Amino acid sequence: MAERSFKKEVELLRLGDGDTFEGEGILAVTKALLQSGVSYVGGYQGAPVSHLMDVLNDARPIMHELGVHVETCASEAGAAAMLGASVNYPVRGAATWKSTVGTNVASDALSNLASAGVTGGAMIVIGEDYGEGSSIIQERSHAFAMKSQIWLVDPRPNLPSIVKMVEQGFELSEASSTPVMLELRIRACHVHGRFATKDNRRGTFSGQNRIADPSFDYGRICLPPATYVQEKDKIERRWPAAVNFIRDHDMNEVFHGSADDVGIVCQGGMYNAVIRALQQVGLADAFGESAIPIYCLNVTYPLVPSEVTAFCASKRAVLMVEEGQPAYLEEAVNAILRKSDVQTRVMGKGLLPTAGEYTGEAVLHGVARFVEGAVPKGVDLAPVLQRYQQIVDAKAKAVRLLGEPIPTRPPGFCTGCPERPVFSAMKLAEQKVGKFHVSADIGCHTFSTLPPFNIGNTVLGYGLGLASSTGIGPNMDRRVVSVMGDGGFWHNGLTSGVANAVFNDDDGVLVIMNNGYTSATGHQAIPSSVKGGGIRSGAFQPDGQDIERALRGVGVKWIRHVRTYSVSKVIGTLRDAMTTKRGGLKVIIADGECQLARQRRIRPEVSAKVKAGNRVVRTRFGVDEDVCTGDHSCIRLSGCPSLSVKPTSDPLRDDPVAHVNNDCVGCGLCGEVSHAAVLCPSFFKADIVRNPGRLDRWRQGLRDRVISRLSRSSDATRQENAA
Repeated sequence: MAERSFKKEVELLRLGDGDTFEGEGILAVTKALLQSGVSYVGGYQGAPVSHLMDVLNDARPIMHELGVHVETCASEAGAAAMLGASVNYPVRGAATWKSTVGTNVASDALSNLASAGVTGGAMIVIGEDYGEGSSIIQERSHAFAMKSQIWLVDPRPNLPSIVKMVEQGFELSEASSTPVMLELRIRACHVHGRFATKDNRRGTFSGQNRIADPSFDYGRICLPPATYVQEKDKIERRWPAAVNFIRDHDMNEVFHGSADDVGIVCQGGMYNAVIRALQQVGLADAFGESAIPIYCLNVTYPLVPSEVTAFCASKRAVLMVEEGQPAYLEEAVNAILRKSDVQTRVMGKGLLPTAGEYTGEAVLHGVARFVEGAVPKGVDLAPVLQRYQQIVDAKAKAVRLLGEPIPTRPPGFCTGCPERPVFSAMKLAEQKVGKFHVSADIGCHTFSTLPPFNIGNTVLGYGLGLASSTGIGPNMDRRVVSVMGDGGFWHNGLTSGVANAVFNDDDGVLVIMNNGYTSATGHQAIPSSVKGGGIRSGAFQPDGQDIERALRGVGVKWIRHVRTYSVSKVIGTLRDAMTTKRGGLKVIIADGECQLARQRRIRPEVSAKVKAGNRVVRTRFGVDEDVCTGDHSCIRLSGCPSLSVKPTSDPLRDDPVAHVNNDCVGCGLCGEVSHAAVLCPSFFKADIVRNPGRLDRWRQGLRDRVISRLSRSSDATRQENAA
């Protein structure tokens, strides 16, 4: 995911009463937070809500005007702990992170927050990264809501609904003294639309109206006997208050239809998929008017029993569209109906997949099968099933025309990625020291587990690469190598991994990928980033929070710096770390700025220099096909997307030769790998000069004359030999 700037779009956050907002979902959420009168917002980046922190950072001048404090947190736990401001004071605040992994990290703070309850509205905007486009383990946030009794809002994916749910979510939080989760799937985050705006509100207390005296209430502290009272309050007061608020303020929606003997119950986030499926089979029009009634759960926890029974009581069957497993909602709806002696048949898992993302295709199949089996009143099944069959047949025809399945395209490192050479070095180092176990980590470097490297035996969590090696390390014949990114290092790797390893005198090797950003989530700044450089930050902070100083501060003695692109030096350093007789943790800091961020950072600078007529040199690498043997070891040891193959122009050879395409960013890894592995000398370096000076032109003229003379001499020699 590439970071982008919202500096132009954030001006939309100034819109007031009578204005119309047009834009993206994440920006609309930010506007809704300001309209709700938040006093503080904090978060940790992660798809699909990374852009929320980007927007907040770009909008700092507006936040300052309103007295809103914005905090870029070191972890999700830190972001969740910020919400403690709302426990004792009428202060509204929000936190954001990627779920479920971020919710795992934040769970301790969330449990305490939910138990103590809140005075001011507290909202957690979570990116529900579930499904085919997900980069994480497949779990749902619903279980966290149920476990800690945090209300879960799942808004219908259009901007007016999302904005309404943000505003009402704060009111729900305050009415029930309970934090609220706002769940946004990737499509909701990036949906575009419009809504009527309101004036931004200053919080009751803020940086412009500070709290004069601290408040203390032992009943808000999570220690016995207060915790027993808090649990009782959850059940007897807070839960009923939430149910009443949801019902009285119509947070859930009912869309009536003519075929009212059946119905569909869906999560708010699934509404668009449901209405699209009905449109495809002719049971809904382009404006969303459906023949089949729909009960849209914009709040999926807690459910409102009176609403569930009112919707289902007059129906023979309902389809529960609930993405993911376990089937929490389906089971809850069944329980509510049976307790009320309502015998409506609830169908869901079985017609729809038990697990996995509910794509448009999956929902279409489920809805069509439900309609076919339920036979809704007044619905002619023939045209419905005919439309459905046409869609199925079109896909089957496409499969037949392809002839064979389309090969998968797994994710991989970007062109010029500074982390790739480290894994090339690991493959080469194994030839000398033997194979070693690698405890991998979350981040771009997780791609090392895929071809061509297949390096990384376990992945246990963000910043936990080193911590996960402590169990296997003492049982291995040689030292275990752990991998950690600089983002993971500051997130929790320093404490859970490094400090733990030093304390226990663990004898292992840690490689820290120091690329200057949290690159995988969009190049956001971390404590060791340069402040004020780059897109929002630069690569390294020489005078700020330094990784090596932090390592030495917790007692690490053996530390080496290597430039990632110097493959031979990386190999040598790895071999030293693996073979030294010195015990304890050995740390290799692999320095190399994220190449994608670097290219975006220097592109405007280069463009300005070219326009100004200044000399600019761009380095490119290539392959001399006359020298290339076609062995392709360079590709197997590099895996760079710009390093490919092409047919040879030599009529006496059949094998394709290596080729560097125009995506090359001049990192030089291909040549470095070839040198380190003692491969062929077919790689060459070329400097492309723009706005050349007199010396450049003289050199080029000299080269042309020499090459021309050598060419004529070569032609003459061939003619003599032929004679």
